Amino acid sequence: MSPLPYRPNVGAVLFNQAGLVLIARRADMPNAEGHAGGWQLPQGGVDEGEDLRVAVLRELAEEIGTNKAEIIAEHPEWLTYDFPPELQRMRMAQRYRGQRQRWFALRFTGVDGDIKLDADPHPEFDAWRWARIEELPGLAVSFKRGIYEELVRAFGPLAR
Repeated sequence: MSPLPYRPNVGAVLFNQAGLVLIARRADMPNAEGHAGGWQLPQGGVDEGEDLRVAVLRELAEEIGTNKAEIIAEHPEWLTYDFPPELQRMRMAQRYRGQRQRWFALRFTGVDGDIKLDADPHPEFDAWRWARIEELPGLAVSFKRGIYEELVRAFGPLAR
């Protein structure tokens, strides 16, 4: 068990009007079309003292180029995952054992054209699409799969 702390993090399950969820392909995995782990939900770190609801909208703006969304639900618990051994050389893994996440369900209030992955000079994602929430666990890397299964259970009813 690592003595390192978990990095505080927020995640977004962004639903469109049809009840589909936005997933995005990591820019560092462009050939991951059919592979688990290449696609994920927007998520990111929380600044010291930052309100979690503010943080999730900020992360959406940074990662997908828009924060045109309204929060419709918050998962009641912090969910955690540890970084696997193959990521231990990653700079963040040298400071944190993994991530401690608070997840939010949001309703997208914009149009698809509002999503601009290149809004950041160093985009995290290079493609995005709408998916059924039930697809999430199959898209996740193994160390995040349990969290995505929990998100399907907790937020799945919102897709209807």
